[in-house]
Amino acid sequence: MSEYIIELSKYFICGLMICYTLCNFYAFRYRGASGKRPVYTIQNILLFLIQTFCFADLILLTEDIQYLFLFGFVEVFLLMALFLVPTIYENCNRLLLNNTCMLLGTGLMMISRLAYDKAIKQYIIVLISLIISLLIPFIFSKVRFLKKITWLYAAIGIGLLSAVLIMGGVTRGSYISVEIAGLTFQPSEFVKILFVFFLAGALWENTSFLRVAITAVLAGIHVIVLVLSTDLGAALIFFVAYVLMVFVATRNYLYLLAGAVGGSAAAVAAYQLFRHVQIRVLAWQDPWSYIDNQGYQITQSLFAVGSGSWFGMGLMKGDPTAIPFVSVDFIFSSICEELGVIFGICLILICVSCFIAIMQIALRIHDRFYQLIVYGIGIMYIFQIFLTIGGGIKFIPLTGVTLPFISYGGSSVMSTMMMFFVIQGIYIRLQQEGERRVEQTERRTEVE
Repeated sequence: MSEYIIELSKYFICGLMICYTLCNFYAFRYRGASGKRPVYTIQNILLFLIQTFCFADLILLTEDIQYLFLFGFVEVFLLMALFLVPTIYENCNRLLLNNTCMLLGTGLMMISRLAYDKAIKQYIIVLISLIISLLIPFIFSKVRFLKKITWLYAAIGIGLLSAVLIMGGVTRGSYISVEIAGLTFQPSEFVKILFVFFLAGALWENTSFLRVAITAVLAGIHVIVLVLSTDLGAALIFFVAYVLMVFVATRNYLYLLAGAVGGSAAAVAAYQLFRHVQIRVLAWQDPWSYIDNQGYQITQSLFAVGSGSWFGMGLMKGDPTAIPFVSVDFIFSSICEELGVIFGICLILICVSCFIAIMQIALRIHDRFYQLIVYGIGIMYIFQIFLTIGGGIKFIPLTGVTLPFISYGGSSVMSTMMMFFVIQGIYIRLQQEGERRVEQTERRTEVE
């Protein structure tokens, strides 16, 4: 009987995911919060149903009671996030919050399936990340000097990246992490936030050629330090974020063209200088000819996606652990293998809807500093998703960056959650300012 339940559940999971994704885009039809509330409630129900079906499969197939404990933890965390955040911050963006929980829930469930020990660590970090991130909107409502410490953001960012280059440990040939009190951190993930704040502070009121040139030098130092650390995926994200943020701030297509030319030249130089870049390009061009060596990772990833077909093989029915570093670099492929390509497409669409929501928030902001911050975070977020999924399905060469909220990695999930709560803080501030303007208008009307 359990076999029939497990087989049918994958179709239920896929159908529930499709409904959740459609709710995402249906919510964009409404301008006011009142019309969206029923949609958000439906999303919450669908989210919990998906988690219930997934963990039920894991428990039935493995007969391991530990998955019941993990399921309980995920449910408690999701309940905390979905009800605690709106309680504390009434004006938060519910669509971004729901999608954050959906992506985190999917990631935690899949990491639980892949590696129990890693899942426990990830759960603890996710909980700590939520507690820290809850303070960010409050800080935004109280702190008024964020625009005044532009150069401090750059100094701290360059300092942290340089410290990793000098004292960091080697991870797969790159200097990307440091260990403090037994805990491993990847500072480049947090420097992303400082980098966006630095660019927003430098460009929000001054977009002269001199100011753009100064920011180019400091941004270039960030990128060069990352290149010297051979953290080329992060260097590419920083570079693209800089080029597009400068373009958004100046509306000058010459800067965009210069960035495209410079980026192309840098890509050629990286290919000539770094052996592992040459290997990744070789594996991207023809992985089948090097299936036993350079092309092993990508071919296993493609096998996983292909064998999953539309509805997946079912949880615990595939072999995603055959892919090296699957929980970090190729978790999207493992999701497609066991939950289906349709589920994977829905995940991509959810990420796209997050990006659309972020851009909508940016368009409504009148304060140029905060507007550029939101633009910068949105650009970094969607470009990292493109790099991770594109590399995993052989659309582009593999870059080795994580899939935000879903891949295993404490620094990645914490920094991404902090970035999303930065946007929440700016959005809440925007909503409060709108309410104050309405109140002032009503008072003037009453006086008249």
